[in-house]
Amino acid sequence: MSAYPKSVCVYCGSRDGNAPEYAQAAHDTGHMLATNGWRLVYGAGDVGLMGRVANSVQKAGGKTFGVIPTHLMEWEVGKRDLDNFVITETMHERKKVMFMNADAVVVLPGGAGSLDEFFEALTWRQLRLHNKPLILLNIDGFWDPLCDLLQHVVDSGFAGDDILSFVQVAEDVADLEAKLKASL
Repeated sequence: MSAYPKSVCVYCGSRDGNAPEYAQAAHDTGHMLATNGWRLVYGAGDVGLMGRVANSVQKAGGKTFGVIPTHLMEWEVGKRDLDNFVITETMHERKKVMFMNADAVVVLPGGAGSLDEFFEALTWRQLRLHNKPLILLNIDGFWDPLCDLLQHVVDSGFAGDDILSFVQVAEDVADLEAKLKASL
């Protein structure tokens, strides 16, 4: 392992969602990151799936790097016991700091914020601004409609086939771990 540990940015919901499999996947993802020595970079909240990922990383002895804008400190319950805790003024700054401090991006189930973060990372990849792995954790087919939408965009002539190759899909946490090992 190098002197610099690899960091994985995890985008996910600030809610748990309505399926217990999502919460379990968040917990298992955190544990997997820690046991591989990969630092978690995430939105610094202590609620929903993001809180579950961070708490699991910490419980397994892993490192954490959280970034939260001032206006979400109360709403997302800013988790101040992280190894690194950064407060930004805006969401744009948050996303930039998270992305710049990561070697890979993983997207667990989530809502509009997770989609925003995913599409920004995908757009930057399409524009050749980075070459970081971008992996959807497709628990119980959660991201199937998104994958269908990306195929529709290509089929409709609004993107080349290469955009599909920029996104890897992991069906479970073991598959995610394998994809990260191969990519990092």
